[in-house]
Amino acid sequence: MERPVIRRSGDCALVVQFGTAIDEEANARVQALHRAVRERGVFGVRACIPAFCSLTVQFDPTLISGARLAKKLLHLCGRLQISAAQKKTVIEVPVLYDGADLADVAAYTHLTEDEVVRLHTGRDYRIYMLGFLPGFVYLGGMDERLFCPRLDTPRTRIPAGAVGIGGEQTGIYPLASPGGWRLIGTTPIRPFDPARNTPVLFSAGEYIRFVPVEQAEFDDIQKQAAAGAYTCRRTEADA
Repeated sequence: MERPVIRRSGDCALVVQFGTAIDEEANARVQALHRAVRERGVFGVRACIPAFCSLTVQFDPTLISGARLAKKLLHLCGRLQISAAQKKTVIEVPVLYDGADLADVAAYTHLTEDEVVRLHTGRDYRIYMLGFLPGFVYLGGMDERLFCPRLDTPRTRIPAGAVGIGGEQTGIYPLASPGGWRLIGTTPIRPFDPARNTPVLFSAGEYIRFVPVEQAEFDDIQKQAAAGAYTCRRTEADA
């Protein structure tokens, strides 16, 4: 892959760009650089914000100049360790497939509702980035047969926990908000809970697998989640 491009973003941030394509290789480099900056404790860095194929590095200009930091980041980029055999963390997310748009998605994709569910639960989805809302995950790797356009007119309120499809992506609404993705299900877990020690449940670079549940199991998990007693199953798998 070609050398990354580093550009300024205001007077206290740099953006390290690994191309423009949304793919796992570019995102793996973003995550590897993010880890390297954290592990090395690069002087003057305040925070890092990973995206699909870029990493924004915020810094204190009174401690380090942008030019000096850019050199350090380029040096780290040349030493990134990205192993093809690296393990991935897979988080199982229970979903009741009761979405208001499930029938419309099935009709648009020329599938049955059961086939939509089967295809949606048949993949491990990489978390490329978080954004839009606290805990909102942008997931990649959805089966092409499920690609479906966003709603022509977005809803003014989508409930927390709604699972939707928007274009080539799928994701979970962590909070009630407006939105234009097509809703196919609901998860009883809370991707974002400010009362938790770790408010955001997911991290970029991890993977999500959706697991179908029936109403009774959904209700039970929802009660456990509300009491802070439910933990999603996490497993390690080959990348």
